[in-house]
Amino acid sequence: MQFDFFPSRTLTLYLAKMFIARILAVLVMLVLVLLMLDLLSSSGEILAVEGNGQAELLTYAGLRIPQLVARFLPYSVLLATLIALVGLNQNSEVVAMKAAGLSAHQVLAPFLLTSLVVAGVSFAFNERVVTRATATLKAWEANEFGSIPETSNVRTNVYLTDGTDILSAAAVAGSGEAIAMRQVTWYRRSPEGAIVEQIRAPVATYAAPGWRLEDATRFEVASAGAEQIPEIVVAQGLTPEQVDLAQVDPDTVSFFALSGAIDRYEAAGRRTAELRAKWWHKLSGPLSAVLMPLLGSVAAFGLARSGQLFVRALIGMALGFAYFVVDNAALAMGNFGGYPPFLAAWAPFLLFFLVGETVLIRTEE
Repeated sequence: MQFDFFPSRTLTLYLAKMFIARILAVLVMLVLVLLMLDLLSSSGEILAVEGNGQAELLTYAGLRIPQLVARFLPYSVLLATLIALVGLNQNSEVVAMKAAGLSAHQVLAPFLLTSLVVAGVSFAFNERVVTRATATLKAWEANEFGSIPETSNVRTNVYLTDGTDILSAAAVAGSGEAIAMRQVTWYRRSPEGAIVEQIRAPVATYAAPGWRLEDATRFEVASAGAEQIPEIVVAQGLTPEQVDLAQVDPDTVSFFALSGAIDRYEAAGRRTAELRAKWWHKLSGPLSAVLMPLLGSVAAFGLARSGQLFVRALIGMALGFAYFVVDNAALAMGNFGGYPPFLAAWAPFLLFFLVGETVLIRTEE
């Protein structure tokens, strides 16, 4: 038995089923509570738009649920680990498994295997569901919860420069000459950088060259006067290729699409450290679920007669949440260029893997 990483088939299935049930229960509880709090804070903005009602609230909930699932799935694995291991410890099942000749790693093997499956499902869910829901929700928020955009590949809060002038758009959809912008603002600036004119329009399309603003409102800074303009073409030096490279939101594109965007940025000589860190984190983020049984194992092993089960559970929880804090901090440092992208995404994972192994070995002794 000592030479087999997994215990018997019956025991492996028993522990795996118990672990999956607790992961789902904790995840559903967290998502429902957080969704209700989110709806309480956002429902006012959604219902303030004329024509919005219960259907729009349900649409918002449907778009937010994938984000909440992706964000809190690792937390659910951590809490499920603590709940499962505390129960096994209280019922002396861990003692029975160790008396049968199983090591601590063999006891945790079904949990680690289940977490690996959860990490794979999480990666696929992020790629197929979360990125699309995030892109749609950000575009909808940029449109101030008006009409829901139907176009995919939507980018939000895009800022472009044409010499000293600036063109900003709340949302950009499409690619090439079919690009369409919404909630557009054109700032004409003097050579010294002062804004001399501002033009706002709900829509902008490519005019080859330049960008056509329709139903626009012009504001002259010098005269402090405003006038309506049916149509005007601005930013004639701004090409669709520049718009395509203007901004990539890693949260709204898949792993392989982001890889292509990074290649285009590097070919254009643009900085890619932030995108590269997010690209690596699309792998290390879901894989963090595999760490949770290791960090929470202190709740199952240790001084069995000390009576400090609650304290050990708190230690396991602290280790798990410390990982998420360090992970977010490292990713932020990678975005600012303080860490190399690979190190920003993987250093917390490797560090806490070593911490978990150390704690597991020490507590087992």
